[in-house]
Amino acid sequence: MLDMKFLRENPDQVKENIKKKFQDHKVKFVDEVLSLDKENRALKQKADDMRAQRNALSKQIGTLMSKGLKEEANEIKEKVQAMAEDLKAAEEREVVLLEEIRERMMQIPNIIHSSVPIGKDDSENVELQKYGEPIVPDFEIPYHTDIMNRFDGIDLESARKVAGNGFYYLMGDIARLHSAVVSYARDFMIDRGFTYVVPPFMIRSDVVTGVMSFSEMENMMYKIEGEDLYLIGTSEHSMIGKFIDTILEEKNLPYTYTSYSPCFRKEKGAHGIEERGVYRIHQFEKQEMIVVCKPEESADWFVKLYTNTVDLFRSLDIPVRTLECCSGDLADLKNKSVDVEAWSPRQKKYFEVGSCSNLTDAQARRLKIRVNGENGKYFAHTLNNTVVAPPRMLIAFLENNLNEDGSVNIPKVLQPYMGGKEKLIPKK
Repeated sequence: MLDMKFLRENPDQVKENIKKKFQDHKVKFVDEVLSLDKENRALKQKADDMRAQRNALSKQIGTLMSKGLKEEANEIKEKVQAMAEDLKAAEEREVVLLEEIRERMMQIPNIIHSSVPIGKDDSENVELQKYGEPIVPDFEIPYHTDIMNRFDGIDLESARKVAGNGFYYLMGDIARLHSAVVSYARDFMIDRGFTYVVPPFMIRSDVVTGVMSFSEMENMMYKIEGEDLYLIGTSEHSMIGKFIDTILEEKNLPYTYTSYSPCFRKEKGAHGIEERGVYRIHQFEKQEMIVVCKPEESADWFVKLYTNTVDLFRSLDIPVRTLECCSGDLADLKNKSVDVEAWSPRQKKYFEVGSCSNLTDAQARRLKIRVNGENGKYFAHTLNNTVVAPPRMLIAFLENNLNEDGSVNIPKVLQPYMGGKEKLIPKK
């Protein structure tokens, strides 16, 4: 959410930013907010004047009563009573205006960084850099669920009976590999100075509306029927929510956390064959990283965060690349975002395995996360990034470490988490 003062002083910039995100239908919100804000400020001034006048008249009543001028005092009492009714009406209108302003402000997107490329959707994202040599072996690489089946490692049919499409059973070596990757990612981030956290897996609605836009909420979140609780789509939600309505001491910044959680997503819409299997699913596990920092430090932290993901994937012998997300591919709260994509030798192209975002003070303003600094209070900057999100990450791992005989190499860094195994040997 933008600063109201910034919107008042820069309405044309806010409108232009909306257009750069190809959300022209939201341009009207700027003028509506300014109109409502003008009315609200005038009403607030009027209410303040009435309060001051009421207080002055109340003092007169006491003075008149002490002098025995009861009739004059009663006349003023009637004025005060009438004023009280007007003041109540003004206060009630003020509540309505503030809610209408907030409703619109919550839909106006964050100002994007000047370096963000302008484009309508993810097809116009811009490649930044490649890491590692993408290799296509001279043998055929099966679809990822077929690789898993060779190890008796997946059961989609039973999962459909139990929970429907978008769920899975991972078993045996594949299930162990899944857990090994998450554990390795946890220790990788701890070694980089992040504090490990296991957060709540459900959050209240005030946290949901604080951490994401309305469109994201509708497309992602599962609500618990009859309760003010939602299943998290990523642990970033509850991790940033941890700081809701708090005043942090500047000397304690930055807060750097790496968190584990299951994640639950609706994943609405139709998806192609490459997004079946365990690519786009309703339930998965994830190691996340979040940072709460000073505004002047968020740009540096942004680079550090996606570099962590690149380094982790390279340590597992997986080639990756980074993509700068274009304006139309940025969620409303994001100032800047970089996707990390892993190489798929089967598809001969890269696919997304993580996303790093700098939300500047947009989340903090919604959640009231303030910092007590030397020169007064200000809103913190928040960032988040995926470390790993298996089982999607397993697709990249299996394809890039598969041998012609069907075995899968285990990189040295992962071997301690796999009982010392150097290879997985298929059963079929």
